[in-house]
Amino acid sequence: MSELEYKVIVGLEIHVQLATRTKMFCSCGLGFGGEANTRVCPVCIGMPGVLPVMNKQAFEYSVLAALALNCNIPSFTKWDRKSYYYPDLPKNYQISQYDLPMSEHGYIEIPLEDGTTKKIRILRAHLEEDAGKNTHTFGNFSAIDLNRTGTPLLEIVTEPDLSSGAEVKALAVELQRIVRYLGVSHGDMQKGHMRFEPNINLEIIKEGKAYRTPITEVKNLNSFRALEGSVKYETVRQLDEFMETGVTFGMGNKRTFGWDDVNECTVLQREKEEAHDYRYFPDPDLVPVEMNDEWLAEIKGQLCELPIQKQQRFVDEYKLSEYDAAVLTGDRATAEFFDGAVKLGADAKRVCNILTQTGLKMANEKGCSAAELGVSVENLATLAKMVDAGDINANAATKIFEEMTASDKGPAVLAGKLNLVQKSDAGEIEGFVDEVLGANAEAVAEAKSGSKKSKKAMGFLMGQVMQKSKGQANPQVVSQLLNKKLGESE
Repeated sequence: MSELEYKVIVGLEIHVQLATRTKMFCSCGLGFGGEANTRVCPVCIGMPGVLPVMNKQAFEYSVLAALALNCNIPSFTKWDRKSYYYPDLPKNYQISQYDLPMSEHGYIEIPLEDGTTKKIRILRAHLEEDAGKNTHTFGNFSAIDLNRTGTPLLEIVTEPDLSSGAEVKALAVELQRIVRYLGVSHGDMQKGHMRFEPNINLEIIKEGKAYRTPITEVKNLNSFRALEGSVKYETVRQLDEFMETGVTFGMGNKRTFGWDDVNECTVLQREKEEAHDYRYFPDPDLVPVEMNDEWLAEIKGQLCELPIQKQQRFVDEYKLSEYDAAVLTGDRATAEFFDGAVKLGADAKRVCNILTQTGLKMANEKGCSAAELGVSVENLATLAKMVDAGDINANAATKIFEEMTASDKGPAVLAGKLNLVQKSDAGEIEGFVDEVLGANAEAVAEAKSGSKKSKKAMGFLMGQVMQKSKGQANPQVVSQLLNKKLGESE
């Protein structure tokens, strides 16, 4: 690859499958998997004379997501037919939106690696139905599964404001968090709930003149790794192609590529159609949708604090690290679980440690969120307060949290039952300290010497006291007594 000066330019098209119970224009149920062509009806397989009926929930989910993306919501929108022939589209047209989408001109903020954020403009977000699925596993022919046909999709189109594979991945991750927070999509990439299509080209400076390479669209990416990898690969490929051929933007049609996940490269599929090739026209079977103030206000009322806002609040208000705040806001239920415990008076860092070191590990093993482990927010707060009060130590807190997931008893009761209550009575602990000092003269001398080994000797004495107390002595009290007695005996 040449050392030419260049800039990467990426815009994204994102298809988000909405979490409705039924399809976009018929009452067929939605679900992943299942026997092929069993979730179909005359409407979604395009039988003559059938009429579509709009799914109101799908439209409201789309408006809610668009509001979270700071889009304008027009009072009037309509449905259009996008005509093309393909085996997985039995009607020979897709019901979509063309010139009057249900939302436009918004933005999403994404976190950057340096800790700042970047605003990526949203050109539009519109609602449409999905096509079916071609399969090629039965021999030297294609089979068609129409179960997915008619699934409601929110298509989000960004402006070409992204400039690296890392930024593209950051936007995808943030958008997944947003749709999950709102509950409008499950956002499961492996099940095709989110599919990404980056449009990539380069601005190259050669001999003081700027050139643009032809735009490449990489189709149907369903992993963050593939998304980031496709941008990196296309950057290298387009630079090499420019150096070899000198082909620039406008000298050829936009091309679509697939992604070869095994070889980590893009593969040419076809020349891209232009808008006029689809012969858009208003769908005569569907009435336009008119949004009034009352309906819009009702949808706005379902908005919540968005993940990047919550993450920044945890950093500013609770003084968490960027990393801890990002982990805790990975899903809405866990973020609200943490937030609720802190609002009940628990120390934020202590609650964070319990969740990140114990709760999230258990949740990952059980395939749920930390909030779904069975521990109440009140018991989480009490557990954190017990650690800070010296009633139990951090190791005991782990055992008690694990026990609370299978018990309806509170942390104080469980601490007593498991014999994990920490002793802070100085008089009782002093007896253990005196006994240990009397039995370990060599370690005492080493601890008092101030040599390189004194710290190790102090740790040994500390461990002996904790062993004598069966781990129940408050380490802070033990340390204070050891320092006092060693100082007095000098």
